[in-house]
Amino acid sequence: MEKNTREVVLSILLDIEKNHTFSNTALGTALRANQFMSKQDRAYITRMVEGVTEKRMRLDYIVNQFSKTKINKCKPLIRCVLRMGTYEIFYMDSVQDHTACNLCVKLAADHGFGSLRGFVNSVLRNIARNKDSIVFPDQEKDKRAYYSVMYSVPEELLEILERDYDYETIDRILASGDSDRPTAIRVNTEKISVTAFSEKLRQNGITVERGSMNDTSLLISGYDYIRKVPGFFDGEFVVQDQSSCLAVKAAGINEGDLVVDVCAAPGGKTMYAAMLTGSEGHVISRDLIDKKTELIEENIERLGLSNVTVQVHDAREFDEELTGKADVVIADLPCSGLGIMGRKNDIKYHVSMESVKELAQLQREILDTVCRYVKPGGTLVYLTCTIDSIENDENAVWFADTHDFSLCGIDDVVPEHGGERGFVTLHQGIDECDGFFISKFRADSNNQIGQE
Repeated sequence: MEKNTREVVLSILLDIEKNHTFSNTALGTALRANQFMSKQDRAYITRMVEGVTEKRMRLDYIVNQFSKTKINKCKPLIRCVLRMGTYEIFYMDSVQDHTACNLCVKLAADHGFGSLRGFVNSVLRNIARNKDSIVFPDQEKDKRAYYSVMYSVPEELLEILERDYDYETIDRILASGDSDRPTAIRVNTEKISVTAFSEKLRQNGITVERGSMNDTSLLISGYDYIRKVPGFFDGEFVVQDQSSCLAVKAAGINEGDLVVDVCAAPGGKTMYAAMLTGSEGHVISRDLIDKKTELIEENIERLGLSNVTVQVHDAREFDEELTGKADVVIADLPCSGLGIMGRKNDIKYHVSMESVKELAQLQREILDTVCRYVKPGGTLVYLTCTIDSIENDENAVWFADTHDFSLCGIDDVVPEHGGERGFVTLHQGIDECDGFFISKFRADSNNQIGQE
């Protein structure tokens, strides 16, 4: 692999390490800056960054068995170099072990750490010689320690998952992060049919499967860069998981409806809602900061939608002008993101019980506010991309118990998932989609929409 390519990987990992940048953000920025690299180099960069991030705790565990200086005591650059080399030794068959060692030693030296060449070389070569005899925690004696190391998951996160799931289910959820998943897209059927677009992609060498949970969804792989996929700039598709599509379908949007999407970025649900409500309807699409609303506007312009208004707005702040006017409110609220750990590999390192409880309270504050936009008989859908009951089931039950809203069955949209209760949780690794929570409420006729 070219030196420049490895330099890009190191710079991304250092950005994540030093600035606490999320890996998908750092990777996306770097790939856009290096868009003229070959497909092979871009694939290598993506795999290395995602792989090192996904398996960081496991890599650190391995390094610590062969290094007198524990990895958390190393300089950030050396820490990243050791993780890169260890990842290549264990997971990159295309790179020979001695090559990985030599290039990592050179990488450290090129960045001013020539005095540590021997240290880096010794640790990585010892790992390479002994990679088949690494001792991991015993699964039977300490299940939590075992899963923490093997899946690179903090033990506190496992404690959270244990509240809702047995370890057979936890294993399936966490294992999904190790597998290559296709990208889910929704075809803009206002511009092209699903069949015609599928054929267009296949003619360009892209692997295409039909989604099993949404009839306008495709699962694609074998492409270089999403913006280079045919039809992107013509607005023929949008990247949107099937779970997100189901959430919009659950809302039961009709032509002519006024829809308010209160935490809308990057805009997938807004765009789907705009298609369903038609030219006679309208979608008000909001998010907290300019950067997020600019992303929504970019996607709306790309798809050629004219029935959407984008606004910067804090969902916790009540907008009196919308009181009782919305046919549908879509509330996909800030959450811990445990349902998308497989796509955003470092989310798991930032979750704690305290943060989960804080997010659950924030969700309640937003629901208290935005429910007043729903007209009597109208619909509110409360959504998250997480899978814990504190942010999901408990909040749905709380909302139904404390507001003039009733839970509505959604079994027609998510059959075989218990949708008759009015809410469901989908799971990555079990369902063909991201982990996602969907709940639906109908405003009662006596809904006190203007109450403080």
